[in-house]
Amino acid sequence: MFDCAKDVLAYHDQQVTLTQGERDEMRKRRDANRNRLEKGLAAVDDPAPHHFKSQGSYAMKTMVQDENRDYDIDDGVYFDKEDLVGARGAEMTSLQARQMVCDAIDDGSFATPPEVRKNCVRVYYQAGYHVDLPVYRRTVTKNWRGEEEVTYELASSSWKRSDARDVTNWFELENTNQSPDTSNGRQLRRVTRVSKDFARSRISWRGRNLSGFGITKLVTETYRPDAAREDKAVYDTLKAMRDRLNRSLVIHHPCTQGETITQGTDDAKARFMRDKLVEAIDNLAILFQPDCTRAQALKAWDKAFNTDFFSERADTATKAIGAPAILTSGLLRAAGERAAATAPVIKDGGGRYA
Repeated sequence: MFDCAKDVLAYHDQQVTLTQGERDEMRKRRDANRNRLEKGLAAVDDPAPHHFKSQGSYAMKTMVQDENRDYDIDDGVYFDKEDLVGARGAEMTSLQARQMVCDAIDDGSFATPPEVRKNCVRVYYQAGYHVDLPVYRRTVTKNWRGEEEVTYELASSSWKRSDARDVTNWFELENTNQSPDTSNGRQLRRVTRVSKDFARSRISWRGRNLSGFGITKLVTETYRPDAAREDKAVYDTLKAMRDRLNRSLVIHHPCTQGETITQGTDDAKARFMRDKLVEAIDNLAILFQPDCTRAQALKAWDKAFNTDFFSERADTATKAIGAPAILTSGLLRAAGERAAATAPVIKDGGGRYA
């Protein structure tokens, strides 16, 4: 396979992962929302949140750049169950809890008013992105040992046992256990970002392709690490994703037993993703031709990701990212070894499951 390892890593670092400025702006918006919500609740003597917790791709640091700034930031709002009672002392319904949060955060400063949705309250920003506020209630009980146990329920169509922090913990464990490096966010996270970027690389694909959460789960199932070759890790994973979707279009939730991310055995979005992966693998076939030139290789990556970033690097040095030759991906996977970090640290970018 023609070596474009440095080019693929540069693509991730410069075109895919969020800039520090974007992350800082999102954090400011998130914190401003938290302050606005707390003030709005206090103003009408509604209960204060027990705590907040960022979740989804924002928390997992798998968000990718978007020219339209179509970002989904997820920030869970957690209340004690005993505090969520109505005027007559009855337990709040899930809808009442979401409406309470929506009313409190709507201080009249938004061009588009916050909206109560099925699983959250959505706050829109003129900059292009939005903040989703899933509302949870927490219940503290004691087990037979006298130890406290906390359970969480999401305010959905009804109160539903759920806690998105489980998803964040799951991904962090997968990223740590599967990646052959420790720098620049680790390779599994980088490949996840690049795969999500591929799925959003054409405007016409938006809304038709697999969700970011579905792609994240699919990548963790099919990831093919390569400590020395970022391009091989990306290509081999895309190919494995295609093969996995050829076997089944069903993608299971990583934390909730019996729940699936996709719908049915012929999910239209999973099928769309599979078909686009087929096209991408075909576009990259030239990389395996013995007479493939650097210009041809870069053009193939451009076509797969709908960009001109790679061709613009035609004069860049072609030497691959350094790593001991003995650390092949096959040996790493077979022995479960974890290679020392080989990629340069550039940046480590980072709603609910986007």
